[in-house]
Amino acid sequence: MHSEVTACTSVLVRAQFHYLYSLASECMTGEGDMTTYDDDVAAVNFDHNDDSVVVIIGSGAGGGTVAHELSEKGISVVVIEAGPRLKLTDFVNDEYDAYDMFTWTDKRTSTGNGEIARKWADSPSWVCKLVGGSTVHWAGLALRWNDEEFRARSTYGEVPGTSVTNWPLNLSDLEPYYAKAEDKMGVTGTNGIPHLPETNNFKILNLGARRLGYEKVNTSYMAINSEPRDGRNACDQIGFCMAGCRSGAKWSTLYSEIPKAEATGNMELRANSMALRVEHDPSGKVTGVVYVDEDGNQQLQKARVVVVACNAIESSRILLNSASNVYPDGLSNSSGMVGKNWTRHMTGYAYGIFDKPVNYHRGTNASGLVQDEWHHDDDRGFAGGYLMGTISLGLPYYAAFLRPGGWGREFSQDVEAYNFVSGIFINGEDMPIESNAITLHDTERDQFGMPVPNINVDDHPNDVAMRNHSLKRSSEILLAAGAKRVLECPPMPGSHNMGTCRMSDSESDGVVNKWGQSHDIPNLFIADGSIFSTAGGCNPTLTIVTLAIREAEYIAEQMRTSTI
Repeated sequence: MHSEVTACTSVLVRAQFHYLYSLASECMTGEGDMTTYDDDVAAVNFDHNDDSVVVIIGSGAGGGTVAHELSEKGISVVVIEAGPRLKLTDFVNDEYDAYDMFTWTDKRTSTGNGEIARKWADSPSWVCKLVGGSTVHWAGLALRWNDEEFRARSTYGEVPGTSVTNWPLNLSDLEPYYAKAEDKMGVTGTNGIPHLPETNNFKILNLGARRLGYEKVNTSYMAINSEPRDGRNACDQIGFCMAGCRSGAKWSTLYSEIPKAEATGNMELRANSMALRVEHDPSGKVTGVVYVDEDGNQQLQKARVVVVACNAIESSRILLNSASNVYPDGLSNSSGMVGKNWTRHMTGYAYGIFDKPVNYHRGTNASGLVQDEWHHDDDRGFAGGYLMGTISLGLPYYAAFLRPGGWGREFSQDVEAYNFVSGIFINGEDMPIESNAITLHDTERDQFGMPVPNINVDDHPNDVAMRNHSLKRSSEILLAAGAKRVLECPPMPGSHNMGTCRMSDSESDGVVNKWGQSHDIPNLFIADGSIFSTAGGCNPTLTIVTLAIREAEYIAEQMRTSTI
């Protein structure tokens, strides 16, 4: 009986969601105004036996950026993408339908004592399966890392039970590339680009934070156009950023880097094509990628260089699935580190319920930040720092993640208070743990016959201490702003996947060097969040794009000098 009532309630909540947001859809005016990147481009087709091309697996923040950068330099590129290619007009202002449209729902399993593993065993991480990858889903927050985060081991000291380390590069190495990434993505607050307007949600955050003495409060640095730029519209402030931006105001490789790369005549995109493994010759040099095309046929695309860029879970899976007599433990895995040290950020939510309507869904999902806690401080009792920022979810997601499995009058009252809610999302640095790892399942297989990935998720005491501290501070902000009461909510599956092919100086404790180049195989590169040595305390996308620009420059030079 309980399951039937739950199903009925789900239908009612979803119906209410459609009613509340139908007005937003009707007010949506910018979706057909894209001036540049929805136009069809004459396709180029490379022969499967052309071994002069660079093959990139994945078209998201890393893969899409490398593809554009290389193609602009006259290098031939083939991008293999597991998901479909959508247009702006395919997106809908409905979070449930958006989830069904672009989420990676292929089978996964999870183990471990982490709260996410216990509550979301089949989907402990939220990533996308379509052209553009998670740049279609992301909220648009684009911050540079703090310098201390690149020197985590030196800054934090030993954190027992973790594998915290220093990066083989620092902030000064990346600053020129951060500047290029910010210009490419149109990050507000940089390059003379105005910030986005203040939302009601931000005004509450700002009021409460200022009353507590916080000073680093702002409307954030967002890769969402505050004014028309680069052929993309200005933001319409309708609040569906993470369901796919119908106006194209939010930067995504789907309608920026990929079409630009195609326009050079040097890049071919193969959508709905699932990469299975990377091939190599007897010497160990990679020679191509085996994939299943959109017609279900297995193909081999030969390559001069292979770039794996399909998120920390799938990149590890492909490398491990490419094991051979030469590489019995998988490609680029002489250190045994492929798949290990998975990080996903410490997260949590706090909602304040106010006595007057907030309508927090109006505006961008992430419309403001408090950055004062984004640093290391031994006195707080944990390593690393965290951000507190605004968050807004549609009614069904708000209800689903408010209290998973919740039921009863109190829960229904909290759901009914939706229009009176203001939300804070917490994003902090979780510590790398070697046993938090992606492995291949012993028996489970997907529709292509590949072993499914298992994700082990254990919470470290440092994560728990940081979450407790950040939830307390977030609640205090909401109460200081006048909230009648505060709801502290558990973490939900996130899309910040990092660390499984970590960057290192030594080949003994990492997978790639500071250029994203495999320690073991010179013509194999990785270009996604998996190469992060540690997680840092802020969203990873800007840093992924920054590293990808730098990596593409390096690949082009290595190819020019015939080093690879």
